[in-house]
Amino acid sequence: MAHVNRAQFIHGDWNGRERPQRPPWSVEEARFVDLCRGCKQCGDCLSACPEKILISGRGHFPVVDFRQGGCSFCGECVEACPSGAINTKNDQPWLLKATIGDQCVSLKGVECRSCGEACGTTAISFRLVVGGVAKPELSLEDCTGCGECISVCPVNAISVVG
Repeated sequence: MAHVNRAQFIHGDWNGRERPQRPPWSVEEARFVDLCRGCKQCGDCLSACPEKILISGRGHFPVVDFRQGGCSFCGECVEACPSGAINTKNDQPWLLKATIGDQCVSLKGVECRSCGEACGTTAISFRLVVGGVAKPELSLEDCTGCGECISVCPVNAISVVG
């Protein structure tokens, strides 16, 4: 059984599957909650983020809101964090990858390439279809999980999962 914290238990997530997306280079969730002073007391990482994608979430802990844009992995949140809840001891900022859902308009025959145009690593490309609309293809090897593709999707068909 997965480790379930109090908030997950209270909100009915008994399997511990719903995890808030913390800033890049955050420590494991249980340790993060122990270390972080929260946005009400500190909020340094929120104000340091040049993309303004960090917001105060449940319990006043920082979470990433990809609806605002993507993460450039600049490291400003790491530099601003006084508690060590966000640090550079992890090699990768996170293990997130984009996923494209069935509600994608390109999969339904409507021309749209917004996500591919926003993707700086070209992890999202489009395969031409004879007599049809190009279909999105996602390269998980190239995807950094930055989330740039999320805010530009007109139908919210893209999510980033760990």
